[in-house]
Amino acid sequence: MAELTNTALLLGQAVLYFTVMMMLLHARRSIGIGVFMCALGTMHFLETYLASVFYVAMPFGAVSPGSAVLFAGKLMMLLLLYIREDAVVARQPIYGLLFGNFLIVGLVLLLQHQDTIAMGPSRLPDIGFVNEIGWLMVWGTVLLYIDAIAIIVLYERLGPMFGGHLGWRFLVCGAAVLTFDQAGFYLVLHLMTGAPLSVFMAGWIAKMCAVLIYTALFVLYLKFFDDEKKWLGNRSFKDAFQMLTYRERYEQLLEDANRDALTGAFHRRHYEQHAGSFLKASLDGGRPLTMVVIDIDYFKGVNDRHGHHIGDDVLRQIANLLSANLRSGDFLYRFGGEEFVLLCDQLPAEAAVSMAERMRRHIENFSEAELPERVTVSVGVATAPEDGATIEALFQTADKRLYEAKRLGRNRVCGPVFQD
Repeated sequence: MAELTNTALLLGQAVLYFTVMMMLLHARRSIGIGVFMCALGTMHFLETYLASVFYVAMPFGAVSPGSAVLFAGKLMMLLLLYIREDAVVARQPIYGLLFGNFLIVGLVLLLQHQDTIAMGPSRLPDIGFVNEIGWLMVWGTVLLYIDAIAIIVLYERLGPMFGGHLGWRFLVCGAAVLTFDQAGFYLVLHLMTGAPLSVFMAGWIAKMCAVLIYTALFVLYLKFFDDEKKWLGNRSFKDAFQMLTYRERYEQLLEDANRDALTGAFHRRHYEQHAGSFLKASLDGGRPLTMVVIDIDYFKGVNDRHGHHIGDDVLRQIANLLSANLRSGDFLYRFGGEEFVLLCDQLPAEAAVSMAERMRRHIENFSEAELPERVTVSVGVATAPEDGATIEALFQTADKRLYEAKRLGRNRVCGPVFQD
């Protein structure tokens, strides 16, 4: 009888939790998204406390409402927040929970060094227990961080498979990530409290039941209270991961540092700002300056046949090969989509053509061994002052020779004609 009562109560808790949180999410435009986020965050301490000490009997074993109802519910709510908003919004509570719980542990470490006085019979604080809970909170928060990112990325990754079936995507993502979470949390709980394997199995079954319940409630919500079309839409799982992990901020730092985020080469703006003065300094010093313009042949076909992620890898690998052959003082720029420009001080024309030919052969040989298909480049070479005394004139000459290389069949270097 007690088991059935506990089952009914857990079901009621899940329904209450979902109903209140979805009301807050639904009303975010009028009351603000902060209300939803605060409600989500305030439950975390209770989740951890219940998961460590509060268990109830169920037909399949002992279950904690903290894990089965509250933690599973929080994870599913983070996914719903992402689906309804975007990764920039969803990452805010994720990182807030992460840093907030680290702060709690830091404060607990300080509190245990203070002398306390009793305010009444049996009212002394159990610092040992609070300390234990604090470390469980840290581990639970780290797991939540991994879980939240994983469930969002997995949701987008499974988009093409499930299409517009939001319920199935929601169910599969929740079941997969909560299985991982149960294994991770049980491992630490077992080491700290000696929890038996039956706790893992019962908790896993309870979380799978919770996912089914939350999925059913989500489907009912879409059917009766919202327009499902507003929830549909696929984003790139790579873009989602980059946004969730603040990767785009790193790319912005690279951009601000004049580096192309994908290849690590200098970007075109740096070229436009500095190439002219670089040429002037070389000419004023009586030194030749060579410009090498490199374009990947039939690069659009690589993207079409293998996808943009492979195309990006090809660009990255070729940029690495070019960078590996630079001398000190040379500058490599990503000039366009698949076009690179190399500026080489104190490199005469004949030596530059030889260097460009070595690079061309190296890229071709490397691609045959390491890339999904053979990749070649066409190269145009021009040297100042013979081929131009301004950066614009020098580029125009090198660009003409690049297109001459393409006209002659690609996979070749065109430079000045040398007299014997």
